[in-house]
Amino acid sequence: VRQAWRTALPEELYPTAYIAGQSDQWVRDYAASGADAPFFLMASFPDPHHPFTPPGRYWDMYKPEDMEEPKSYRANDWTPPPHVAALLAARDEGKPPEDGIMSYGITLREALEARALTCGMIAMVDDAVGRVLLALKESGYADNTVILFTSDHGDHLGDHSMLRKGPAHYRELVRVPFLYADPTEGVPGTASDALAGTIDIGATILDRAQIHPYNGMQGHSLRPLAANPELDGTRDAFLIEEDNQRALAGLGENPRARSLITHLWRLSVYAGHSWGELYDLQEDEGEFNNLWDSDAHRDVKAALLERLVQAQIAHCDASPAPMGQA
Repeated sequence: VRQAWRTALPEELYPTAYIAGQSDQWVRDYAASGADAPFFLMASFPDPHHPFTPPGRYWDMYKPEDMEEPKSYRANDWTPPPHVAALLAARDEGKPPEDGIMSYGITLREALEARALTCGMIAMVDDAVGRVLLALKESGYADNTVILFTSDHGDHLGDHSMLRKGPAHYRELVRVPFLYADPTEGVPGTASDALAGTIDIGATILDRAQIHPYNGMQGHSLRPLAANPELDGTRDAFLIEEDNQRALAGLGENPRARSLITHLWRLSVYAGHSWGELYDLQEDEGEFNNLWDSDAHRDVKAALLERLVQAQIAHCDASPAPMGQA
């Protein structure tokens, strides 16, 4: 796969290991200092991410031949939306836009190689997180430390025949892992299907720290869900806003995208374009059948567009407070 090479860095000097080591040492130093005030530690690992360069034994820990073939390479009747079609056309012409960080079209072999190398990077992150958790345990903090694990975005990794990320709000990009563990709550590990997002993480941390959120904060605390995963959550739809600062194939200069995601549907609109996307997430989990122009789904599309407008209004900045309320 392009942007993949065997790094000369030894495992112990690779960023994942370095950040784990710094976090490990910080926890142990804090414990040794005798301090008893609450602490906040953020360990931010760059991987898994392109370039695909897991070091040492992680490079060939997984094989491309063992990776699952993405459905897009088997879906002969799939008609990509214009911005995706433009990237796949560039791939077929032998000139994928490799520079920068945005999506580009890839072959099946490239997809399988990227998946294998990404699994190696994830394995290294798993080991690094385990090292930090061990430091908490050996320092006596394991029973009173809240732990959150998440990511900022996903990667196509061959889904829809693309790599990296861009204003295509497919599930492989917008769904990210989120784990919340509070040893003081006594709630056994379980999963929730409630709609939530990274905008809620800050509100959750403040809630757990018993700190009132600042004016204008739009996230909701996820602690009620952690205590009772059977709850439906605080939303029945989630708004995604993306303002890009690049010229992208099929979208033009500085493209802007807005999506509304419910349990059943994903609707996306693009500034300056009359086409859009509408997917039935129950019947079409892979998001291959775009129903935007379907006569049978006009009412659904209209209802979701109205809800999108309402969500945009609800998320307008409320800070600073207007003069009459200040």
